[in-house]
Amino acid sequence: MALTQHEELNHWIEQMAQMCQPDEIILIDGSEQQKQQLTEEACSTGELIKLNQEKLPGCLYHRTAQNDVARTENLTFICTRLKDDAGPNNNWMSPEEGYRRAGEIFQDSMKGRTMYVIPFSMGPVGSPFSKVGVELTDSIYVVLNMLIMTRAGQEVLEAMGVGGEFTKCLHGKAERELDKRLIIHFPEDNTIWSVGSGYGGNVLLGKKCLALRIASFLARQEMWLAEHMLILGIEEPSGRIEYLAAAFPSACGKTNLAMLIPPEGLQVKGYRIWTVGDDIAWMRVDTDGKLWAINPEKGFFGVVPGTNSKTNPSAVESIKKNTIFTNVVLNPDGTVWWEGCDDEPVAEGALDWKGNPWKPGMKDEDGNPIPGAHPNSRFTAPLEQCPSHSFRLDHHHGVNITAIIFGGRRAQLAPLVYQAFDWKHGVYMGATMASERTAAQYGKQGEVRRDPMAMLPFCGYNMADYFEHWLRMGVRMRWQPKIFNVNWFRQDENGEYLWPGFGENLRILEWILARCRGEVDGVKTAIGFIPKIDDIDMTGLNIPRSDMEKLFKIDPEAWQQEMDSVAEFFKKFGDRLPLELWAQHEALARRFGELGGSKS
Repeated sequence: MALTQHEELNHWIEQMAQMCQPDEIILIDGSEQQKQQLTEEACSTGELIKLNQEKLPGCLYHRTAQNDVARTENLTFICTRLKDDAGPNNNWMSPEEGYRRAGEIFQDSMKGRTMYVIPFSMGPVGSPFSKVGVELTDSIYVVLNMLIMTRAGQEVLEAMGVGGEFTKCLHGKAERELDKRLIIHFPEDNTIWSVGSGYGGNVLLGKKCLALRIASFLARQEMWLAEHMLILGIEEPSGRIEYLAAAFPSACGKTNLAMLIPPEGLQVKGYRIWTVGDDIAWMRVDTDGKLWAINPEKGFFGVVPGTNSKTNPSAVESIKKNTIFTNVVLNPDGTVWWEGCDDEPVAEGALDWKGNPWKPGMKDEDGNPIPGAHPNSRFTAPLEQCPSHSFRLDHHHGVNITAIIFGGRRAQLAPLVYQAFDWKHGVYMGATMASERTAAQYGKQGEVRRDPMAMLPFCGYNMADYFEHWLRMGVRMRWQPKIFNVNWFRQDENGEYLWPGFGENLRILEWILARCRGEVDGVKTAIGFIPKIDDIDMTGLNIPRSDMEKLFKIDPEAWQQEMDSVAEFFKKFGDRLPLELWAQHEALARRFGELGGSKS
């Protein structure tokens, strides 16, 4: 019996079921009744744990396998016919090899299990910005997360009709073993296969896999941008709202910035912050020549350690109900805890993210503290529960972007904020971003890695072509957003942070918007325009003038080392790298020469 009215979809489901051999196939209709049935089933098998429904109504708890706690970039592949089309930024595999290797793991992997069919829309259903996908999975955890993160169910099927295009997304838990794990993308086939993992970033296939890797490929073909960016709006009492898009590597403060609360010193100005999205932006040039953006998701999949009522009060409010917590501490009363939360840990009876008895102060055999929650533990929560969620989240047209911000963790190099001279220089700034590696990435923490536009792990094709695409998009716009770089993480000689960050970052966003409106001057330096210190409203914030000067200090020797590192990075792309980026690189060196090694 046909599952849907869509002949191609039915045929694909049948093919995948023949390979995976599930005992049953269930179509996800998006209804509350079905969601509750699946929740009860998952709780009965131990896949999920129902939390204290009085204190955390609608909330659930999940543990991943201990070898399955972050994106495994070394097992993530782009499968294109030509290796050069995947580029040096991706692991490459031929499509034939990808289907063969993953197919061997998928074969019979769903015997004794149910295959769930999730039709979902990234972006408002029916919007010209949006893309439809269908994920097949044997994980109720994945189903419930996708119901939070995307618009899923019968409404999407109806929008697809009998022949609408869709991304084919296949996920299977298999044995969740590293040697039987692959996250592979077939951009030329509009297909994603993920097997052997249960971690969100690898298995919520609408998220990084579709919304960035596949979408970035489609965006280049169709002349739009799929970016790893938050979107927030800043409203003034006059009613004027201006929207910013900002790219930061994971766990570098994107969610905190997206949900920013105005600091006490600026509250008299009456600003209101609107959260459109905290992770992904799809942007198109409209007939007005301006750049418009939507958030293709409708939920948060956020890093939870360090989240508290000081660092992110909006996130704390967002996760009080209807939230799935992954790899945090489970308290004996059915509540949760993580490092950096508002509450003190319970003295006895708690279980850590591995399911082992845990209490504060525990140390391993080497004397190191044993964390209760994994550093990359997560919350999945509906965006509509955020106090600052934007009323334009479901608007099919999105919001107009005034400024684009790049940033990362740079302890010494980058000033607190600086502005690109023009769009091409801004593309160079984004292409040369670097940041310290965090727990959200697989590898050595603290290592500085080049991460252009925060897209290095997520660009679904050769990044040299991606840079060229950005340059072309600038030509298509009559009104280009101004481009800025921020660095909330600059440190002094003792390793202390010079800038308090969090809500205080609004002071920098205020200067950025003033620059976009031409209301304040900037100081021209070799790297771009920096603020006059007195143009940053410091009302209620007491930072010594000497520290403010350190925040904007530009060290030519350090920048020379940076440029040497950038040159090595650019060389990886060979002749495919746009000549304009080399021109920008040489112009930067020339500006340092013209300044005679001066410091700002």
